[in-house]
Amino acid sequence: MGAVWAARHFCLFLLLINSRQSAALPDFRDPCAEGSDGCHIDAICQTTQGSYKCTCKVGFKGDGKRCEDVDECDLEYNGGCVHECHNIPGNYRCTCYDGFKLAHDGHNCVDVDECQFNNGGCQHTCVNTMGSYECRCKEGFFLSNNQHTCIHRSVEGLNCMNKEHGCAHICKETPKGGVACECRPGFELAKNQRACILTCNHGNGGCQHTCEDTESGPICRCHARYALQPDKRSCLERDEATTESSDHNTTSFAEVDKRVKRRLLMETCAVNNGGCDCTCKDTSTGVRCSCPVGFTLQSDGKTCKDIDECEHHNGGCDHFCKNTIGSFECNCSKGFKLLTDERSCQDIDECFFERTCDHTCVNSPGGFQCLCNKGYTMYGLAHCGDINECSVNNGGCEQGCENTLGGFECFCRPDYKLHWNKKDCTETQGSPPPAPPSKPTLNCSKQEGGDRCFLTCQSQVHISSGTEDSYTVTCGMPLPCLADAQKNNSGLHCLGREMASVPRIKATATFRSGTGKCNLKRSREKLRESLNSARSDSRFLFTENVQFSYVSLRCAPYGHRTRSRHGRKASEDDGSSITAEFELDVNLEEVTESCDLNCVRRRSEKRLRKTIRTLRKSINREQFHLHFAGADYELSKSLGQLAEHPGHCVAGQVPVGRKCVSCSVGTYYDGDQGRCMSCPPGTYQDKEGQMSCEVCPVPEGREISKVVGARNMSECGGQCSPGHYSHDGFIPCLPCPLGTYQPEVGRTTCFPCGGNLVTRRSAAVTFQECETKVQCSPGHFYNTTTHRCIRCPTGTYQGEFGQNYCVACPGNTTTDFDGSTNIMQCKNRQCGGELGDFTGYIESPNYPGNYPANVECTWIINPPPKRRILIVVPEIFLPIEDECGDYLVMRKSSLSNSVTTYETCQTYERPIAFTSRSKRLWIQFRSNEGNSAKGFQVPYVTYDEDYQELIEDIVRDGRLYASENHQEILKDKKLMKALFDVLAHPQNFFNYTAQESREMFPKSFIRFLRSKVLRFLRP
Repeated sequence: MGAVWAARHFCLFLLLINSRQSAALPDFRDPCAEGSDGCHIDAICQTTQGSYKCTCKVGFKGDGKRCEDVDECDLEYNGGCVHECHNIPGNYRCTCYDGFKLAHDGHNCVDVDECQFNNGGCQHTCVNTMGSYECRCKEGFFLSNNQHTCIHRSVEGLNCMNKEHGCAHICKETPKGGVACECRPGFELAKNQRACILTCNHGNGGCQHTCEDTESGPICRCHARYALQPDKRSCLERDEATTESSDHNTTSFAEVDKRVKRRLLMETCAVNNGGCDCTCKDTSTGVRCSCPVGFTLQSDGKTCKDIDECEHHNGGCDHFCKNTIGSFECNCSKGFKLLTDERSCQDIDECFFERTCDHTCVNSPGGFQCLCNKGYTMYGLAHCGDINECSVNNGGCEQGCENTLGGFECFCRPDYKLHWNKKDCTETQGSPPPAPPSKPTLNCSKQEGGDRCFLTCQSQVHISSGTEDSYTVTCGMPLPCLADAQKNNSGLHCLGREMASVPRIKATATFRSGTGKCNLKRSREKLRESLNSARSDSRFLFTENVQFSYVSLRCAPYGHRTRSRHGRKASEDDGSSITAEFELDVNLEEVTESCDLNCVRRRSEKRLRKTIRTLRKSINREQFHLHFAGADYELSKSLGQLAEHPGHCVAGQVPVGRKCVSCSVGTYYDGDQGRCMSCPPGTYQDKEGQMSCEVCPVPEGREISKVVGARNMSECGGQCSPGHYSHDGFIPCLPCPLGTYQPEVGRTTCFPCGGNLVTRRSAAVTFQECETKVQCSPGHFYNTTTHRCIRCPTGTYQGEFGQNYCVACPGNTTTDFDGSTNIMQCKNRQCGGELGDFTGYIESPNYPGNYPANVECTWIINPPPKRRILIVVPEIFLPIEDECGDYLVMRKSSLSNSVTTYETCQTYERPIAFTSRSKRLWIQFRSNEGNSAKGFQVPYVTYDEDYQELIEDIVRDGRLYASENHQEILKDKKLMKALFDVLAHPQNFFNYTAQESREMFPKSFIRFLRSKVLRFLRP
């Protein structure tokens, strides 16, 4: 009993001690919690009884007060990595050579089968090899220098085109007409100067792990944990090799049993890596396993599992995340590009690129839209062609119709005048002819030792905006032609017979306009007053005083002057140019007995040439001014002004944000206030970017329209609606009788159905309401004489049912066949030409729309002396067929057996770059009648031949195409423009800062180029 009480008292004593200690704990300061410990930043602070302890984190070594990173890559066997080991603070990462990918254990490297993706980019056959791949061609073809496409093999060709040339890889002609062999990157030319010997620089020499170059070729070895297989290239882990490899079949069962017992008795990193998948570290408590970056240690403490980074916040990718072994990669949607942080996606501004659209380009996230100016319609997805309004129901004209660029004009026969609706004709009935409009006048004078010119246009002024930083101003009436006669060469409208007898002189001149962009701005000087005072001053002498019949001024960036739709030389100069067209009537009063009409014409032409020379001097001195629509304008004097800046927009445009926008229909540009104003009551404007509004037609005795901002005549009000007519086009109106129709407002007549056809009701609006004997399908029109459906002829189309006309294709386009049903079947057939200089491109006709059938295009690239040609084919779309009906070929000349650089008749969406095998290139594209596709747009650059070895080393290396990011670079027009700019003019490299270069290209691409350049520059 006493023992029990003694034990009880002892327990109470211990509880009392413990309670006192617990009560004293708040007085103990915990350095780990307060952060006042002296542990290293890479150490862990652990609180102990009355103190603390510092322990270095995993991956670091030291006493806790001082910790330093453990370089796992310096440990035995390269940290377990079979290729490359990269140390990072507290950890490490294994990476593989090009052509290999990391295995699931994070250490081993296995071969990538490049042939599984897009056939490796090979035209015919792709053969996978360890660490690389190679393309092979079918019988009758041989591999081109780009090592991917195949060229038809000629038996009797010249040198390299002969199938017996003997070169294993690349054949080149020597200046003396012989043959010289070269090898692909990573191979060396054999002593016989024909064969090629593999080295470790190509696909790691075909070795899975380690490659060593010897005189007889590469020798493969394996990492310490692996054994070389009988193929002398691949490697297998030794534990597996004991049962699978013949090299270890002699291992006795006793030895295996002994090794197993030793592992059970003592687990160390020296035995089977401690059972760890990756890194093993011996500690006092046993082995500690760890995993490289991109892997996580499993609950068994041994196994490493790949982390799927895409499962967490999409890997930080803006768009798509693709998991890979030990890592991941981000990809972007179409229309976006991956930024250099390899995470973010940025919209590609297609409108930044030259020639994306003919007229207006509107960018949107992931895409863009092309818009055409009024009077034009779109074809080929991006091009704008003039609409031939006269092909549709004669343009609605009662008598004659003549198409013009961007519009059309109705005209009347003699003894008739054009109605206010500009469509109908009314008898003149002896009324006096209208006063002719004032003509555009050019006055030039000598001031301060130079020429100063003023172009005055009081009426018939038209302003239109073309592509970015361009505009066109026309004033006066262009050259007329006879009614019902063949269209004249000007391509402009006719006015009638009465003016055809007046001889007219035409001239065209182009002027350079400084180094600034096209910019027509309101003048701050009072030009009108100074001009009028000069006219009244007898001491003031005009050196030029010419009245033209018609003047057209088009300002465009200077590079656009040499613009060619399907084979353009890229401009090397900045600035703008003005293309002027002048039409001058010959003064018949100057004809005398001593000087006939031809003599007067020659005098007039001489005066016009002198006037153009004076005008050129005026423009060069920036002393050329315009006075039209009641406002004065001058060419901008400031160099390099940005069109986006307020106040620096073309006449008829206003700044909206950082862009210049034309005043919309229903408005006009007020030069005094510098902004767009709505058309006042009684006026309308149906064109964009105009300086004034047109007066609404109003019958006598009626009030003017009260509508503000009318966009066409019909919005002026008071006019007959479609299906109705009256003697003057104004209300009250009558419905169109049976057998007639009228689709427009304000008309004085209705159109007959023709062929004794009747309509179902009165007040019919379209021909489709006429009761035809058969309904015509799209691609046909109804002939009211034969009452049959006729196929639309070539060059026209019809997309609707039951029409009595076919629409003419826009601009200079035509259709492949008759019976076309859509405007997209209208195609531009222009292509070919001579190229040269430094950069440019070739493209299939009608690109990016489908190219036409039965077309043949020929280009010739003839670079300057001592320059070579580099070509990039981002993608090419040709119909897939066995007979190669459509093909693109590049060779030295038109001879079929001349040295061929590139040849294809198939679609390839994977880019390829290559150098020309000849100094001069003859290029031909041909299509047959049965197929069509998008075609191609192929840029080229000429570079200094001193860089030949470097350029060929880059474009022949498969790593240029192995990465999807690298492939996107070859398709990125902005990046390719920058690369070509530097290749063509190396000094332009300094125009790009290091920061800009890093922001433009991915790190992997920069590393790839850097290694090539350093090797090239190495002495």
